[in-house]
Amino acid sequence: MDEIQKMLLEQVADLHEVPAGAYNIRANGVSAGRATTANIDIVTKEDKQGIDIVIKPGTKKESVHIPVVLSQSGLTEMVYNDFYIGDDCDITIVAGCGIHNSGDEASKHDGIHSFFIGKNCHVKYVEKHYGSGDGKGERIMNPETIIEMGENSYFELETVQIKGVDSTDRATTATLAAGAKLVVTEKLMTHGKQSAKTAFTVDLNGEGSSANIVSRSVARDDSYQLFLSKINGNNRCAGHSECDGIIMDNAKISAIPEITANCPDAELIHEAAIGKIAGEQITKLMTLGLTEEEAESHIVNGFLK
Repeated sequence: MDEIQKMLLEQVADLHEVPAGAYNIRANGVSAGRATTANIDIVTKEDKQGIDIVIKPGTKKESVHIPVVLSQSGLTEMVYNDFYIGDDCDITIVAGCGIHNSGDEASKHDGIHSFFIGKNCHVKYVEKHYGSGDGKGERIMNPETIIEMGENSYFELETVQIKGVDSTDRATTATLAAGAKLVVTEKLMTHGKQSAKTAFTVDLNGEGSSANIVSRSVARDDSYQLFLSKINGNNRCAGHSECDGIIMDNAKISAIPEITANCPDAELIHEAAIGKIAGEQITKLMTLGLTEEEAESHIVNGFLK
């Protein structure tokens, strides 16, 4: 891998060297490295681009890294990654995509990640998006995440995009069995003329299932953001959706939360708030010696931390 690809890996997966455990690194449309363990197997699909990640029941405290990096202008790809996670597992999965585009043609990565999670599992999934390069070509990422959760399973999704992605359309759907819990934390920043759409659809089918979706975003310059969330309570369950946005300059943000109770014992809440940085916050920091620009940056960084 060249230095640009190594930089992208560091940004999206915090990798400075070959990771411990299982991994599959994809660079410019081809495999750049792979390793398996006794409990985690990674198999190339035969019918389309992508991999199957098979995790044996009872696997504990192991990790899987599957980052993607693109440094070739004009490259477009679509991959399908399926995770089959056995019962009683405790694992961390680190994905993410980084695109460096210094050319005039658009570079685009689309991916569908499907999770089939067994009973009593604990899964943490981290996905970071990052773009760089001074070319005119766009950096486009459209990830789709499909989650099927078994009984009493726990799935934590942490998604971060704070720099360099010109256009993204992210869709996440989840189906929860009895006692399953989904926790989503989204952190997003757009600038320039960037656009970002994120959509969450959650079906709380099982008794005692729950979901907590929290999005924090900052829109700057002339960028646009659209946040959609839909939680369907189909049993005795609990669901919460929250979107907090800071709007700056000439940006636009739309937040459209929806909750539907199809059972009298469904407890659902949605919250949405969009506003600019309070003047008194900036003034207070400026009295401590910061410039107005430094004060704004300090507030934004704290908000997205």
